[in-house]
Amino acid sequence: MRIRQVAIAAPALEPVVEDLRAVLGLEVCFQDPGVEVFGLRNALLPVGDAFLEVLAPIRPRTAVGRFLERRSGPAVYMVIVQTDDLAADRERLDKLGVRVVWEAALPDIATIHLHPRDVGAAIVSLDGARPADSWRWAGPLWREHVRTACVQGILGVEVEAAEPAALAARWSQVLGRPIQRSRDGSLAIPLDGSAIGFTLAPRGQSDGVSALELASPEHGRAATLASARARGLATRDEELLLGGTWLRLR
Repeated sequence: MRIRQVAIAAPALEPVVEDLRAVLGLEVCFQDPGVEVFGLRNALLPVGDAFLEVLAPIRPRTAVGRFLERRSGPAVYMVIVQTDDLAADRERLDKLGVRVVWEAALPDIATIHLHPRDVGAAIVSLDGARPADSWRWAGPLWREHVRTACVQGILGVEVEAAEPAALAARWSQVLGRPIQRSRDGSLAIPLDGSAIGFTLAPRGQSDGVSALELASPEHGRAATLASARARGLATRDEELLLGGTWLRLR
């Protein structure tokens, strides 16, 4: 079980996509016409063999549009976790009373989107791909668009919450993975090659994903941060703010 895709919702597609291309050196590998049924446009960009997705509404009163209103701007909307045994996960979720808001079963991939009120902080999707290194959502030619000079993979997701321990406990139940507490008291759910961390949200801030950790070669970080500043993006230490989300270069 690992983080395979993270979707950022934005009022308009192009500004966030262009920032990802210019700052992180990523390329768009696919735009899925199927998301139009949800009133959306999208673009997927590979980060190694994981993916960042940008979603933008194309009509009023969409779920993504309401999310953007609540968050007052772009933010992470969905975390897609790849699993090896979706049937076992579904059985566990049924026992927990977690509702499924959308699902699909195709020859090479199956997915269930979980109700955000039953999980908390974001929509979580569990997806099983066959073979495991494939990924239908990114189109048939995604490997040809992988660029790793600046970033090479998704290492983690950080979730802010008013009650991080309670939210971590719920995500632990949902994912079927234990919580790990570090010496500094921080909480995380380790996955395969990635992790989901939980931290206290600033007063008045709603629960949500606040940061992503991206694998980045040390020699390229200074140039990446300089590119971010040149485009007017906020930076701090080895982090940059893009799509309403802090991207940490690790």
